[in-house]
Amino acid sequence: MKQRRVPPELTPGRRRFLRLGAAVFWIAVWQLAAMFIHQEILLASPVSVAARLISLLPEPSFWRAVLFSFSRITLGFLLACLCGILLAGLASRFFWAQVLIQPLMGVIKATPVASFIILVLIWLPSRHLSIFISLLMVTPIIYSNTLAGIGNMDQKLLEMADVFEVPFRRRLRYFHIPQVLPFFRSACAVSLGLCWKAGVAAEVIGLPQGSIGERLYQAKIYLETPELLAWTLVIILISMGFEKLFLCLLDTVSHRLEQG
Repeated sequence: MKQRRVPPELTPGRRRFLRLGAAVFWIAVWQLAAMFIHQEILLASPVSVAARLISLLPEPSFWRAVLFSFSRITLGFLLACLCGILLAGLASRFFWAQVLIQPLMGVIKATPVASFIILVLIWLPSRHLSIFISLLMVTPIIYSNTLAGIGNMDQKLLEMADVFEVPFRRRLRYFHIPQVLPFFRSACAVSLGLCWKAGVAAEVIGLPQGSIGERLYQAKIYLETPELLAWTLVIILISMGFEKLFLCLLDTVSHRLEQG
């Protein structure tokens, strides 16, 4: 029987080079597809998109839109982290709470985002829509992963803490957080991209003035494909940058806890 080939270990420099090569490959595919279609209204080339993005950078309205959406979607994500952790802690402590919370989380995960967006528009002004939608979409992921982390904690360590009457603050720092943090980090890695997708989708439907979603909708109405793709690229870059920054922060916290 033929053995499956195991990919060789790659150095960080080699890994970055391969990622860059893959990105260049797909940009080249995009350029060739745009040249083949030869209709900018259907598919703008990477050069056109880059030129439009560069022309947007000096505009104050560009940075206001970025700040508007970033502040609200980030706030929604942070509130979701807080709600997910608190609900997971409550569910791990009281079985009746877990029984009550679980169906709610299942309904949130199963319901289409568009349904929530339209419903929430009845309750809230469109300026606050992306906060609530980001909160709603991320909370179930944070909750389920954090609850799983609490459930997988080393019971022997907890029993030892009970025997030696370790104070709650020390338990939290040396037992609870280090064991639950990997599960929480995994939840954040999954939910950060979803948070931005849901938040921008809410803005496209709710059209709050001065948001990225409004600029996307205007580009679509006026058939400005380069601008539409330029704003899409902005969303991707902000989402990826914030994800790396937030996960790096969590890794730093984890490292410091390990060092004591």
